[in-house]
Amino acid sequence: MARIKPFRGIRPPQQYVEEVESRPYDVLDSEEARNEAGNNEKSLYHIIKPEIDFEPGTSEYDPRVYAKAAENFKKFQDKGWLVQDDKEQYYIYAQTMNGKTQYGLVVCAYVDDYLNGVIKKHELTRRDKEEDRMKHVRVNNANIEPVFFAYPDNDALDSLIMRYAATKPEYDFIAPVDGFRHQFWIISNDDDIAAVTNEFAKMPSLYIADGHHRSAAAALVGAEKARQDPNHTGNEEYNYFMAVCFQASQLTILDYNRVVKDLNGLTTDEFLKALAKDFDVEEKGSETYKPACLHNFSLYLDGKWFSLTAKPGTYDDTDPIGVLDVDISSRLILDGILGIKDLRSDKRIDFVGGLRGLGELKRRVDTGEMRMALALYPVTMKQIMDIADNGKIMPPKATWFEPKLRSGLVIHKLS
Repeated sequence: MARIKPFRGIRPPQQYVEEVESRPYDVLDSEEARNEAGNNEKSLYHIIKPEIDFEPGTSEYDPRVYAKAAENFKKFQDKGWLVQDDKEQYYIYAQTMNGKTQYGLVVCAYVDDYLNGVIKKHELTRRDKEEDRMKHVRVNNANIEPVFFAYPDNDALDSLIMRYAATKPEYDFIAPVDGFRHQFWIISNDDDIAAVTNEFAKMPSLYIADGHHRSAAAALVGAEKARQDPNHTGNEEYNYFMAVCFQASQLTILDYNRVVKDLNGLTTDEFLKALAKDFDVEEKGSETYKPACLHNFSLYLDGKWFSLTAKPGTYDDTDPIGVLDVDISSRLILDGILGIKDLRSDKRIDFVGGLRGLGELKRRVDTGEMRMALALYPVTMKQIMDIADNGKIMPPKATWFEPKLRSGLVIHKLS
């Protein structure tokens, strides 16, 4: 059963929140962070992308950069741009995109739940990326950015959240880059805090939606601190890490599409003929064609859109992986016809998140940068949970969650 606890968040006073908050560290590069921070000394990028405080070209993995993160985190607290709450409490974080709002509970999840599989993952992590985030957690002795979890729908939590959502939020702003609305409430009532803790205790599992590397890093640092502490009891703050947990049915997963540089030596006709073995291929003309349902794909090639529908027998709807369109397209098109074996390392392929739309696929092919584009029907949260429940791993580049969590609304200290 899932074990969570409230915590004394470190967060910006209301008047500073829009100067402090930022996009997550992993959705932009150093130069973009430098530009977004500009001359704003309160920007969280000084803590999560501290290489911006050095000359351009400084590696984000330079030991001086990690030290700078800790120095800046202390400075933000000394100057009162980040202040720790007096009481252990939960928080509610809402995001509104295109008129749809999703409500997350900001909690501290239990490190052991990650290590023993109560918190379920669906992606492989890379050790070098884990190590980078572990250094960042260690040097700050804090989870500066939250991870993004999903939980099975829960009516009791839903009604509690809606009760708070009807009141004035602590923070309420439109983020400058994504244009989405972000709101934040504090759950300080003891009965409500107990209710949240108790409802989570009934859940057999929590699911990582986004932030597998941050989750791994936070849990591994917690476990490391437990080993190093001769007086370890299991109740210390380092046994927990910060997560924003959303009801599964509220989450929006966008399509995550593919663009490929060449047809592996085939002509257009040969390629379409090869596709016809496993797909019903239908030319759609120059009007943008979006995949209509599971197992239907759209192909953009030579200025034209095509509908590809996988033929029965080419997939297995009873297998949590075999049912996925990312698996079908990887097996039958990218590997089988185009010879792309490893999506993570092959330089002939690139990926385009669904927020950019199918127009971005068309643009990259029309400019000649890419030869073809393949659009996929989005994965569902149920598919992700089925895969995690079965202990399986999603194929790479399968999910694109939007909106992303803003960082800097609340921070969790490990001591």
